[in-house]
Amino acid sequence: MKILIVGPSWVGDSVISQSLIKVILSKSKEAKIDVLSPEWTGNIFKRMDEVSETINLPFSHGEMKIKERVDLGKTLKEKNYDQAIVLPNSFKSSLVPYFGEIPIRTGWRGEMRYFLINDMRILDKKIFPRMVDRFVALAFKKNENLPSSIPYPSLKVEQENLDSLRVNFGIDSILPLICLCPGAEFGPAKRWPTNYYSEVANDYLKKNWQVILLGSPNDIPVGEEIKKNINKESGFLNLIGKTKLVDTIDILSSSNLVLTNDSGLMHVAASVDVPLVALYGPTSPEFTPPLSNKVKVIKKNEGFTKLRSGDLEGGYHQSLKDIKPKEVLAALLEFES
Repeated sequence: MKILIVGPSWVGDSVISQSLIKVILSKSKEAKIDVLSPEWTGNIFKRMDEVSETINLPFSHGEMKIKERVDLGKTLKEKNYDQAIVLPNSFKSSLVPYFGEIPIRTGWRGEMRYFLINDMRILDKKIFPRMVDRFVALAFKKNENLPSSIPYPSLKVEQENLDSLRVNFGIDSILPLICLCPGAEFGPAKRWPTNYYSEVANDYLKKNWQVILLGSPNDIPVGEEIKKNINKESGFLNLIGKTKLVDTIDILSSSNLVLTNDSGLMHVAASVDVPLVALYGPTSPEFTPPLSNKVKVIKKNEGFTKLRSGDLEGGYHQSLKDIKPKEVLAALLEFES
């Protein structure tokens, strides 16, 4: 059976979708799975052994470009897919499988796409509370129960690339390493304050650990703010904006500890099985928890908090300001012992 998965546009969601891919192959070991995804998440799928081919979706985030999607769908006809599983809920994400004439097109109801998705599911959030549950459910028939345990994502690490990164950036392979991922989408509302990150970094530098900051080019100002308050240059590396996404996979895999906000890199760190402390503010770990057995989640408020302008004193959400460095350092210390 040949299956095309239309992948998410977000890094974290793409990592989570590996659980679905693993479940499909556990049900049908002969299945061949390809993934259609934007370039920026395509490299995530290339680190999944279960994926046969990654097909580039050549559109920017949010671009409709209906004609181009129709044309892309027509070029995929020759691949003779038996089924498409469409993970995004958008109308546009359903166009390629439809015009590719894939006979079974599975997905949640989403945006007005009744004729595009012919194996449509109606979401009951109580039955499928987490994103991973909603993804994995699409591997089964309607009303079929999920397995008692869902496999966690496990991205592949490329040792040769890691060795090159160590040489290029001067990362010591002997000294202990903590990676800090201080960025998050949607601005500071999901970020722990930079001065708190600096305090954690200084504590570990004092203990003769290496401290590496990781993030996208969008996070460069955040990294610069943290760097301003660093007391010791030796052992501190600000790599925000200096690495590719695949590089962060390999660097995170080599770390002894990771501290992160609720972000795509949180899910990447969870997928390479390293000890992880994840800080949640207005978002909910009940919906998108890091899928790992080596994780400590710290959250001060209950559930999901709707963001209002008055909540953002100094740009940070109060629920994240309430998480103090002392508590985070204690959580990290538990993983050291």
